[in-house]
Amino acid sequence: MIKEEHVSGPLDADSSALDEKEDPLSAEAQRRFWNAWNATHRGADMRLPPPNARQAATILSWLRQTDRGPRDIVEIGCGSGWFSTQLTPFGSVRGIDIADESIAAARDRYPDVAFRAGDFMAMELERGSADVAVSLEALAHVADPGDFLVRTARLLRDDGLLMLATQNRFVIERMDGVPPPGPGRFRNWVNARELRAMLRPLFDILQLTSLHPHGHRGVLRLLNSSKLRAIFSMAELQSGWEALKERALLGHTLMVLARKRKAS
Repeated sequence: MIKEEHVSGPLDADSSALDEKEDPLSAEAQRRFWNAWNATHRGADMRLPPPNARQAATILSWLRQTDRGPRDIVEIGCGSGWFSTQLTPFGSVRGIDIADESIAAARDRYPDVAFRAGDFMAMELERGSADVAVSLEALAHVADPGDFLVRTARLLRDDGLLMLATQNRFVIERMDGVPPPGPGRFRNWVNARELRAMLRPLFDILQLTSLHPHGHRGVLRLLNSSKLRAIFSMAELQSGWEALKERALLGHTLMVLARKRKAS
């Protein structure tokens, strides 16, 4: 299990590295895929795409708003560690990811973070060991997103905070040009209703919003049309229109701030 920052990429439909007898979703296949993905998309000198920069900025803003002094923070699906190191001003940080080569490089690059390579869905974890759990686009890349949230809740202390970004299935299903997943990559996208249903037994949802309105089909074809954007732009209302669509959960990314319930 690891996060991804984009729906598409050059490795998505590449099956050349997969042995014919191997389960395409085995832990080893996942390790290979995400090691390659991180090397291709998240090298040390690569510029972070604007959508991911905004996800990071949203979570950093939440951390500032909920500041209670130094905290124990865990990033689940940390990939190359680019965001884990940005969390260190708020406390001690651990990063977990299945991509062992990416984690090895992150240890050298970001010595201020305690990285651990392994499958979050299978590893033994210390219950109640974190005040904050952060996850950028990892939820869709596990076999059981509900179990991912259960395991995350176990990691958190009572009243601990979850700060999560995940792809919005409602929007992605109305986008053009989304390639099939490559071997080693789960795609269990959720919509806002499904995400709420999985969260509510475990967390109190403090904020649920979206980022980056997108989509080319159905109602999104109209709402995101160039003609409509031009009209709002001429009226100097474009930023307000985009914000309205985000609040209506029509963005590509769903963003959640939630507090663990004591009974979970």
